[in-house]
Amino acid sequence: MPFALLRYGLSSDPVKKPDFPPPPSLKPAYDVIIIGGGGHGVAIAYYLAKYHGLTNVAVLEKGYLGGGSTTRNTAVIRSNYMTPESVKFYIASVGLFRNLSNEFDFNIMYSERGQLTLAHSDSTVRAFRQRCEVNRHFGGRTEMLDRQQIKELVPLLNLETGHTPVLAGLWHIDGATARHDAVAWGYARGAIERGVEFHPLTEAQDFVVEKNRVTAIQTNRGTVKCGVVVQAVAGNSSILMNKLNIRAPIHTYPLQAMVTQPVKPFLTPLVSSSALHCYVQQTGRGEVLIGGGSDPYPLYQPRSSLELKEGLLMHAIEMFPFLANTKLMRQWAGITDMTPDYSPIMGLSPIDNYYLDAGWGTYGFKSTPICGKTMAELVASGGKVPALIAPFGLERFSRFKQINEMGATAASH
Repeated sequence: MPFALLRYGLSSDPVKKPDFPPPPSLKPAYDVIIIGGGGHGVAIAYYLAKYHGLTNVAVLEKGYLGGGSTTRNTAVIRSNYMTPESVKFYIASVGLFRNLSNEFDFNIMYSERGQLTLAHSDSTVRAFRQRCEVNRHFGGRTEMLDRQQIKELVPLLNLETGHTPVLAGLWHIDGATARHDAVAWGYARGAIERGVEFHPLTEAQDFVVEKNRVTAIQTNRGTVKCGVVVQAVAGNSSILMNKLNIRAPIHTYPLQAMVTQPVKPFLTPLVSSSALHCYVQQTGRGEVLIGGGSDPYPLYQPRSSLELKEGLLMHAIEMFPFLANTKLMRQWAGITDMTPDYSPIMGLSPIDNYYLDAGWGTYGFKSTPICGKTMAELVASGGKVPALIAPFGLERFSRFKQINEMGATAASH
């Protein structure tokens, strides 16, 4: 539990300096430049400063802190994936999430609630059993539930959803949520306190490349020299990579979600169904959050659509019929950078000093701590890829060693 509130209450002089002072002027050069001021970008900067002593670091963000995909998601944290490589990676991330409030001395509102994923067919039940065993083998807390156990866990859930009744469920005890912007704030505050510079409204527009190294970045505020560059721009990954002629199988799609008006508490776990392409959770404020898979067409513009709203609400009402009487309060969208195997791209690029943090699709928020930690290790070591992220390198596509996580998300894509 963070002690900042207790110290504030007992202090005779509670006035303190702001967490985020006005950004300084850009220096002519930095040892490390991180492009992207979302959760991943500020996490990398934080771990570089705190654990590797690298503080001549600048985070460039074309908008504001955490204003991209970090703030346009549903804040789910889990590790119940399909492949050993992904399970080990996300279990490590869940472990870091649990201690972030204490590490930051700042409450990220981490709430372990469990995730229930519904199986509507025999083939899905078999796939869930395999996922359960892989997750448990590497230390995750996951088990199978039958219909009676599901009914006891979520009494208001309709088990006879249309023409696809619920047969069983994958119960992931480690499933959780956290305040997404608080995670970004905590990392950013810790990084800035240690000397990292955060520059909002600063867009990386082009690169100066000499002898296969990026020597400078051209921004809307001038040209800045750099020693190492890390790209962490989520849905805009392919745009930035194209400027350096880095070929990668990334396509960007909108991802939409919405919340209802607040209602009395009725749902503790996160409930999802890949057959219905829908997931439902209740927030701490009582709102019912409803989301699903990405839109079926590429687009770099985050916007909401009536078509997807109607489809999601139809399936949410199948799961919880009483929601038909609630009012929708707001709807939003983000953009997701999807790869063919639904796994991220982390590590080296064809440019010697340019490192990639891309291809996260719908999995970016839940990987924030472990991605920040491992990418910082990569930078601090001078390009030695940590074993935990080595399988996620860009070269896997040319070597045909994909890490297939299709269908491992809460709703199919």
